Amino acid sequence: MAPTAPLVEDVSIKELANSSDIKAIPSHFKFVVDPQGSISDSLPIVDFSLLLSDDADQRSQALKDLAKACEEWGFFVLINHGIPESLMKAIVDASLEFFDLPLEERRRYEPKSASDPIKAGAGTANGADHKVFLWRDFMKSYVHPILYCPDKPPHLRDIVAEYAEKCRFLLRKLLQGISENLELEAGSMDETLNLDSCYQLYATNFYPPCPQPDQTIGIPSHTDPGLLTFLIHNGVAGLQIQHNGEWFHATSPPNAILVNTADHLEIFSNGRYKSVKHRAVVNTEKVRISVVVASGPEPSVIVSPCEELVRRDGRALYGSMKFIEYVETQLSSRYDGKSNLECMKIQDNQE
Repeated sequence: MAPTAPLVEDVSIKELANSSDIKAIPSHFKFVVDPQGSISDSLPIVDFSLLLSDDADQRSQALKDLAKACEEWGFFVLINHGIPESLMKAIVDASLEFFDLPLEERRRYEPKSASDPIKAGAGTANGADHKVFLWRDFMKSYVHPILYCPDKPPHLRDIVAEYAEKCRFLLRKLLQGISENLELEAGSMDETLNLDSCYQLYATNFYPPCPQPDQTIGIPSHTDPGLLTFLIHNGVAGLQIQHNGEWFHATSPPNAILVNTADHLEIFSNGRYKSVKHRAVVNTEKVRISVVVASGPEPSVIVSPCEELVRRDGRALYGSMKFIEYVETQLSSRYDGKSNLECMKIQDNQE
C-alpha cells in the first residue's frame, strides 16, 4: 500500500508524488489558484555582452534596455552572459541529484531556525490562521560571504561555488549599469552595500507532477529580498510573473537567465525600480526543477533609500532595516497578509 502524507512539515513531495495510487492531492495541500497565465512575447531582453562593449552606441542601448526592464517589468531575460552552458547544466543536474538522495539524508537539513545556513524539506507558507502546504521540495544554502553546501552529492559544492562566483560577477556589472541609469556615482552602490561581502543564497526547488495542479501551488505569489535574483531551470515552464495586474508565463530561451529586481533594489532606488510579485505553478506531466541564486547587500548592512535619490525626491519612501533581519523575518511573513516590503513603505500623511 502506498504511503500517505502526514500533516507535518517534513513530508517529501517527491515521495508523495511517486505513490502509485495517488489520484488527488491530500486536503492540506489545497490552495485556490488559477494556474492559467498569458504568454508574453514582450519580456525584456538584456544582452550582457553589450553592457561590456567598447562600442559606446551598443553600450548605451544595453543600458536603456536594462533601465526599461527594471522600470516597466521588474524581470528580464539575460543573454550572452558568459556563464558556460555546461556549468548551467551541471548545477541543474547536481541539484536534481540532491533530491534523488534517500529521504533520511535530505532530512539532515530540516530547518530548525530561520538562520540555519542549510535548509531542506517540503515547503510551507504561513496563512492567516493555518499552514499552507506547497507542492515542492526545496534546498537552500548560504553561499557567500561564507560558502555552505550539503556534502552530498559530493560534487555539488564545487559546482555551486563556481556558479555562485560567476553570478557575483554578473551582479556587480548589472548593478554598475543600474547605478549609471540612476545617475549615481559608478561605485556608490558597490560601496554603500559592501558588495565585496555580498549575501548570496543558492536555492533549488523540485516540483513533481501533480494530479490536480489547479488545486495547489508550488510557491505562492511573493517578492524576493535582495537586489537581483537569477533563475535557471530544466526547460519545464512554471514561473509566472505579475505585470499590470495580469499573470504572465516567464519563458526564456536555452542558456539564458531570468533576472528579477528584488525588494532591496526597490528600497535603494526609492521606488524607481519595482520588486514584482511572482509565483510557481505546477503541472500534471513533468518534473520541474529550478535553480535560484538570490543576491543582496552584505548581511549586516542597514539598507535604506539612497541619500542622493531621497534628495531628488524630497523624502524617503521606505524605512531602514538590517538586511539579514529582513531576510529572516520574511520567512515568517504571511502570504495573505502584508509583506515585508509593504511594511517598509512610509505612508504619505501630507494633506
